[in-house]
Amino acid sequence: MFTIAESINIMSKTIGPAIRSRDPKPIQKMAIEQTEAGANMLDLNLGPARKAGDEMMEWLVKTVQEVVKTPLSLDTMNAAALEAGLKVCKNEALLNSISAQPESLSVKLPLAKKYDVDFVALTLSDEGIPRDVNERAVCLVNIMTAAAELDIPTSRMWVDGIVLPISVDLGQVLSLQEFMIMLPDIIPDCKSTCGLSNVSNGTPAELRGIINTTYMVMLEKLGMYSAIVDAYDTELMDIAQGKNTAIKELICKVMDGESVDMNSLSPREVEYVKTVKVLLGESLYSHSWLEI
Repeated sequence: MFTIAESINIMSKTIGPAIRSRDPKPIQKMAIEQTEAGANMLDLNLGPARKAGDEMMEWLVKTVQEVVKTPLSLDTMNAAALEAGLKVCKNEALLNSISAQPESLSVKLPLAKKYDVDFVALTLSDEGIPRDVNERAVCLVNIMTAAAELDIPTSRMWVDGIVLPISVDLGQVLSLQEFMIMLPDIIPDCKSTCGLSNVSNGTPAELRGIINTTYMVMLEKLGMYSAIVDAYDTELMDIAQGKNTAIKELICKVMDGESVDMNSLSPREVEYVKTVKVLLGESLYSHSWLEI
C-alpha cells in the first residue's frame, strides 16, 4: 500500500500553531519522522486557508522540502494556495483534491493540466457526500468528463470514493467496498486513495488503530492503491510495507469467507477477525465489539 502521511495538518494542536507562526522546527521534525517511518508521500493540509493561504502554502512547501525529498500532496480548498504550492514544489506533487463541484472543476482542474501533476478525484458534488455506489460513480464520471475536455489522461487521477465513520453509517463503509470493485470497469488505468482514518472517527482512541489497519488491508485487497494514514501507527505501517503478512493473509481469508479456527489464533489475531466481520457488516458495530 502506497502511504500518504496525514499529520502535517493545520488542525493539529502542534502543527497548526507552527504553521501560523512560521515556526519550521515542529514541521520539519514531523516530515523527517514520517519519512523515516516509511511514508511514501506527505500530505500538507491547510484546510480552507481563507486568509493568506497562498503565502502559507508556499512557506510550508519550502519548509518541508528543506529536509526531505518525499513527494508532497498539497491539500487545501483554496485554489490560489494550491497554485502557490505547486509553483515552488520541487518534489513530486499530488494535487489534493478536485471534486465534481462545478467551481472545483473550473478553477482547480486546470491547475493539474498547467503544472502537469496527478490529482485526487474526490467523489463529492454540490449535493454533498454520495449516498451510495451509484452516486459515487456519477461524481467520478463528471470529473472524468471535465478532465477529458482538458486532455488530462485518466491515468493522472487518484480516485477517492470517500471513507465515512463506521460508528455513523455502516452502509457507507460497505458502499466504498462495492465502489472499489466497480472502479476498474469505470477507469481501468486510474489510481485510488482515501482518507483512511475517517473510518474510525468517533470510536475510542484505543480502538482506532485496529479499525484503520483492518480497513486498509480490506481496501487494498479490493484494489485500493494508496491511503492517507497515521504514519505514527507502527502496526499499520508495518502491514502497509508487507512486514506482517500473517495478519494481512488472515484478513483476506475472512473476506473470502474461508473458515477460521479461532482457537488457533493469538488474541490479537482474534481481534482482527472480529474487526473484519464488523467492517463487512456481518457483526453489529459497538464500542465493545472486541469484547463480544
